[in-house]
Amino acid sequence: MKKDIAYLHAKKQERQPITVLTCYDYPTACWQDEAGIDIVFVGDSVGTNILGYKSETEVTMADMRHHLKAVRRGVTDAYLLVDMPYAADRDVKHAVANAKLFLADGADGVKLEGGIEKVPIVTALVEQGIETCAHIGHNPQIHGSKAATHGKTFTRAKRLIEAAAALADAGAKLIVLEKITEEISQIITETVDIPTIGIGAGRFCDGQVLVINDILGIGPLFKHAKRYQDYDYCTFEAILQYTNEVENGDFPTDDNVVHIAADKLARVQKWLKSER
Repeated sequence: MKKDIAYLHAKKQERQPITVLTCYDYPTACWQDEAGIDIVFVGDSVGTNILGYKSETEVTMADMRHHLKAVRRGVTDAYLLVDMPYAADRDVKHAVANAKLFLADGADGVKLEGGIEKVPIVTALVEQGIETCAHIGHNPQIHGSKAATHGKTFTRAKRLIEAAAALADAGAKLIVLEKITEEISQIITETVDIPTIGIGAGRFCDGQVLVINDILGIGPLFKHAKRYQDYDYCTFEAILQYTNEVENGDFPTDDNVVHIAADKLARVQKWLKSER
């Protein structure tokens, strides 16, 4: 069954947690879709996690479209969400044009970062029939990669609650809460009608999102994440074993090769002799 916005909103109403993971390639998309992930998310974190960029601000529309298309080929049932990269939503005209490109590439919806200042952008996207996910709290495109927790003071907590309400009123269908105190995330979740997706935002959001690299154990471990396997260690050990076996002559073995029939080999050898 193809999951859509109505399905995700129903999960909020029924208090069923929504599962979200970032995804950057076809095979991972296939695994996530088969595992039943609700939202497969092509995040601009592709820049720092896959492309070797120093920050998300280096990610381009071309980068995002390339990876979106790859992920699209592996997704059948999940809702496919994609990030608007840095400056792609700098004004209404660019935001609408770029979001339409993503929809043409197979996205179900787009996500953009920012608070109340992004209300006009969200409004314009919604008016064009583009399903939009807002993102408040820590915004990597705005605040940089080093995340600090938001919502620790009255003023900042109030600003977050007001921003969430304004973005929901503008027509956002989902909202990501990143690095926000658990109490304020709970208040937002209970006061907006749209699903909240938390990352480092506590236990009371309607759903949770993590970067696929973090759950696989690729790179450093962050407080908000959990490792479900040690990809770094296992992958390095596999590469090291392969290197050693090739260098030592242990790979390939007879199990890894295909032979020509003896009579045909004899004919080849006879022909070679005649050519000398």
